[in-house]
Amino acid sequence: MERVARVTEIIAASPHSFDEALRVGFERANRTLRGITGLRVIEQRVSVEEGQIKEFRVRLEVIFVLET
Repeated sequence: MERVARVTEIIAASPHSFDEALRVGFERANRTLRGITGLRVIEQRVSVEEGQIKEFRVRLEVIFVLET
């Protein structure tokens, strides 16, 4: 059986942690995309205001198999 996958990129954020930002991104992608087979964290960043970390951000590649 032949399969073809696609990769799309998303950015997700959380005020608490990178782990939660990853979970938020995956859960949102999972509501829209079918056949997700993997994620790759491309980048992690934080937003800083007045010397405090305000938001954790992750840029993700979402890999999913195209339906036949």
